[in-house]
Order: sequence, then C-alpha cells, then structure tokens
Amino acid sequence: MTRTLHVSDDVRALAPGFGHLAVEAHGLTNGPSDETGAALLDEATRRLAERLAGRAPQDDPHLAAWRAAYTAFGAKPSRTRNSAEALAKRALADGGLPRINRLVDLYNAISVAHLIPVGGEDLDRIQGDMRLVRATGEEPFATAAGGTEVVEHPEPGEVVWCDDAGVTCRRWNWRQGVRTRLTEESVSALFLLERMAPMPLDALSAAAAELAEALHKLCPDARIEIGEIRA
Repeated sequence: MTRTLHVSDDVRALAPGFGHLAVEAHGLTNGPSDETGAALLDEATRRLAERLAGRAPQDDPHLAAWRAAYTAFGAKPSRTRNSAEALAKRALADGGLPRINRLVDLYNAISVAHLIPVGGEDLDRIQGDMRLVRATGEEPFATAAGGTEVVEHPEPGEVVWCDDAGVTCRRWNWRQGVRTRLTEESVSALFLLERMAPMPLDALSAAAAELAEALHKLCPDARIEIGEIRA
C-alpha cells in the first residue's frame, strides 16, 4: 500500500465496532458508464432486494449500526444517510442507481450488493496519508454547489476522512469531495470499504475480494492489492 490510513482514538471510542479495509489499484482504465457497469448495478439491486426481503434498508442490522454511529457524533441519520443506505434507497426507487463512470459504477455495485459503504479516491490527488478524525470545524472541504466548486467546513466534532490538504469525505461517508473523486481520467485508485459490528469481518473481506475480481475483469493489466482489515 502506498497510502496509510489512520483512525483516531476519538473515532474508535465513538464507534468501537468500526473496521475498514482498503483496496489499492494502479494502471486502471476508466471511461464513461457502459453496459458492463449497468449489468453490475442491476445485479447488485437484485441481490439487495433478495437480502432485504421487503424490509427498508435502515432496518438491516448493519445499517442500523451505522445510524447509531451517526447519531453518536451529532448527525441526523434520516437526513444525512451513510452512503450505503443512500445508495440502497436509490436502487430500490423507480429511477434506480445513477450511472457515473465505469469505476464508480463498479464500486457502487459492490456497496449495494453487500450493503456496506464503499468509497473511491483518486490516489494521484490524495496528499499524504488519510485520516479518520473528529473535525475541528476549520478543515476545508471542496464540494460543488450549483455547478460551481465551493469550499465548506465540517461541523466541530463531525467524523471526517481527510488528507494533508483537507477533508475528502464529510460525515464519515456521507458526501465525497470533488478534489479526490474518481474521474474518467483516473488511473490509480484507493477503494475504502467500511463496516460496523455486527457485520462479520470475513464479510468485509468477501466484499473486497469481489471488488478486486471485478477490477481485474474491467482492467486486466491493473495492479491490485488488498490491504489488511483494521478493526
């Protein structure tokens, strides 16, 4: 791994059941959404519906644990949903899942199929190592509003992922910044899979293995490494 991920003691105290696993990939070829990505998203939606068996996404024990973690740092989970719950709700709605680009479609499919938050960062845009911390409220967060890039700041105490240049994702995994997101020009990526107890650690490993396999099929020449689970 070329990037080290750190979780602060404050975050571990807040959510002792948290764990994460990184998949790093180099030599990728991205591009516009295509039929392969659409098929992955459709199959992920089918798997999600089978898993939920008519329940609402937030009633799944894993997503309920994420809601508790969000509440613990002051977020309102019904208004700012974790990324897995937000994607699951979109998957089950009439409009279905969005098509972004080949890499984003792939990791969104893994998120929906396994009902876990999965993020993707452009390794060439990350500055230094990444850290999961409780924000001071002064960190810059580059996002978009009305088609224009703007800089916001997290709430004090909010859980955020950040690098040396600022916040990369607000409210744990609620909203990714524009600075490090995967674009059609991205060639190296860090995929971050996150879980809360009671999700078993081997289920996190299985999701990472499926992600790596799908990346190999999408980009046969890519160099892919699965990190160790940090829990």
